[in-house]
Amino acid sequence: MPLKKTNTVLATAFILFILWFGTEFILSPQTVAQGYGLPHWPSGDGDGFLITKGIRDVVLALVLAILLLTGHRRALGWTLLTEALTAYGDMTNVLTHHGSLATALGIHCLTATLMTANGLLILRETRKDAAAPATPAPQTA
Repeated sequence: MPLKKTNTVLATAFILFILWFGTEFILSPQTVAQGYGLPHWPSGDGDGFLITKGIRDVVLALVLAILLLTGHRRALGWTLLTEALTAYGDMTNVLTHHGSLATALGIHCLTATLMTANGLLILRETRKDAAAPATPAPQTA
């Protein structure tokens, strides 16, 4: 499978996964909160932060989707690299709050690392396009 097609399939999978996960946090935060990896359910009105996490994830997915659908592949690569920091941040959050090590590494770190790899592959794929000099417009006399 050519690199561009592989990258597109991977990016699409990330978009769908992040969109699904974010939507789950918005619609039923109580059901998916344990999957995040933190050891305790938020007290009081803390579940509002879970919905905020869901909104964040949906927006991250939509940004990736827009770049993919409009063909801005180089920007897609850079955005995947940048958005991977969100998953690394989630991993750090789980670890610093004595959450599940398996979830921190198996979900958040793995997701971030795969997003980083996909972003780097897309940047590699688009390297030739970025390095190519712009064709000058023909001059008229």
